Amino acid sequence: MPFPPFSSLGLLQLLQEEASAMERDGVVSQPVAVIACIAMAVFYVAILYAPTVLLRLPPPPSFKTYMIRRFLCAVVSSVLSLFISALILPVQTKELRHILVVFGIRRDHIWQAVVLPLCLTSLMYAGSIFLKCLLLLASWRQHSSSEALSLDSFKCSLQRFLDWLSVILSNILVWRNYVLAPLTEELVFRACMIPLLLCGGLKTYSAILLCPIFFSLAHLNHFLEIYAKQNYRIVKAAMVIGLQLGYTVVFGSYASFLFIRTGHLIAPLVAHIYCNFMGLPVLYSQRSGIVSVTFIIGFLGFLWLLFPMTGPELYNDRIDNCSCWQSYCTWRETIRMTQM
Repeated sequence: MPFPPFSSLGLLQLLQEEASAMERDGVVSQPVAVIACIAMAVFYVAILYAPTVLLRLPPPPSFKTYMIRRFLCAVVSSVLSLFISALILPVQTKELRHILVVFGIRRDHIWQAVVLPLCLTSLMYAGSIFLKCLLLLASWRQHSSSEALSLDSFKCSLQRFLDWLSVILSNILVWRNYVLAPLTEELVFRACMIPLLLCGGLKTYSAILLCPIFFSLAHLNHFLEIYAKQNYRIVKAAMVIGLQLGYTVVFGSYASFLFIRTGHLIAPLVAHIYCNFMGLPVLYSQRSGIVSVTFIIGFLGFLWLLFPMTGPELYNDRIDNCSCWQSYCTWRETIRMTQM
């Protein structure tokens, strides 16, 4: 029995032919790249509601079970996004090792990709770090004045720290904020989207600005949660979500910059975890005016070292023959030549 002209099999064949044509040309159609990014952003949020809306599962018996369901959904979304991106991108070979490198999953220069972006990001939190040191020093002075230093007091402090660490590691929100959310978001919104946008012909700065928009819109699903926390006052909830979206756009641009400059996914991942841990930078404190001065010095240092500490030569043996998504990449140069 012949298939109709617009059957699913016919559509699949057309998509395969288009993908083959793009692979021969070495580029991705710009509309295809943008639509794929939008689809991945929508799917990343929509799948979180799949257990109750699509699968009709009963309400979870506990908050921990509810979060585990969302963890699994986020993992499924990330894996599918990686798979779809690998199919669309005109990779030179379908070997897993090469595809992982395209996504920034690399083993070489790993310590540079961890330490240097972490130090650079810490400069933005110079005021926060200084304030935490002041609070820690005040706490230590109070403790030392009320209790003589001895081996027993040291053991007691160590035990309290271990108990605190145990409580932290057993907190499901800690795993969400510092493990699952940063990992899945960086995989989808950096590793998958940026190669697609760059291969679609977008300029580097365009990809750095466009990718965070998808990243921030994916956080709109928090509106109802914030709306409830603000006693159902829509104006205040809109202000909170607006601040959150603005912050995610700024951070998303920075994370995209790190990914493109270093070619390492772990660079924006480390910055993401660190920013989630620190929260918004402290600009002012009534405890000490030096906090503001420290923040300004740290911010100026951040701007001064932004490009030197993210130089591609620090993260690659040869910047003229690397597989990451930088403007120096051989692959990128090949794409430019095919467009001429």
